[in-house]
Amino acid sequence: MSVRTPDPDPDWTPKPPEGAPNTNPGWLKDVELAEIRRRLPILYIEAVPVRVDGLGQVVEVGVLLRARSTGEMTRTLVSGRVLYGETLRDALFRHLEKDLGPMAFPQLPVSPVPFTVAEYFPLPGISAYTDDRQHAVSLAYVVPVTGTCDPRQDALEITWMTPAEAVSPGVSAEMEGGRGALLRAAMASVGLLY
Repeated sequence: MSVRTPDPDPDWTPKPPEGAPNTNPGWLKDVELAEIRRRLPILYIEAVPVRVDGLGQVVEVGVLLRARSTGEMTRTLVSGRVLYGETLRDALFRHLEKDLGPMAFPQLPVSPVPFTVAEYFPLPGISAYTDDRQHAVSLAYVVPVTGTCDPRQDALEITWMTPAEAVSPGVSAEMEGGRGALLRAAMASVGLLY
């Protein structure tokens, strides 16, 4: 099964005055994006939202619930494209706020180094990750959040689970495109899987 990473809403960023064109040069028109996806890998960020205890140990993992256009319910992580001229930190913050709401209060990593790089291909079998639309390279982060999460855009809810529940075969089966493997790699990166 392939994954369809969510496309950002070009009007999500602060809107220009009524009737004025969107002047954000980082957004592509649908036709431009489709053409670029056929020719180049696209850079994404992905984030595994977590809650930590006083010692910094992960105690809960947040997994988003989304409805596909077919009506099927799937689980996924915070993800989205990096815009031209946008820093990784800015992209990470923008997508966390977009998917979790402005009161999530994510604690962004000090370093822009991800815990892994996931390479999505349109054909299965090349890597553990697939996306039927494109070749995408995703920098993946574990990000503690301290506030209230109120999913927005196409996320219906965020489900908080223990790390063991999050990496269970049942939850992995609900995640598309190999994101179950990405979630297991995230938990391994914080010392919860060996």
